[in-house]
Amino acid sequence: MIDARKGSRHNPQSFSKPDYRSNPLANIKSAKKRARQSEQHRQRNASARSMVRTAIKNVVKAIEAKDKAKAEAAMKIAEPVMDRYAARGLIHKNKAARHKSRLTAHIKALA
Repeated sequence: MIDARKGSRHNPQSFSKPDYRSNPLANIKSAKKRARQSEQHRQRNASARSMVRTAIKNVVKAIEAKDKAKAEAAMKIAEPVMDRYAARGLIHKNKAARHKSRLTAHIKALA
């Protein structure tokens, strides 16, 4: 492989993108502040998105185990989490509605 040779002009590592998060390029005070805020929001949003996915996975696991009581309890926790983050715009409201509808239908089918 041509890229694997030592001293190759086409070294894939030479095309790696710089990490702007650790070293912001902003020079203006307000832009530096915006970069700090963006990083905080990115981390908060990533955590919240993970919480939504975990709540959905807990319901799915209970459904796969055919445990209706556990699935209903997990859904009772997952539903407000999805609603909360859909209202904040973290996930689309239709995506939240779609998940709630499908999971509820699966839980009803367990009867």
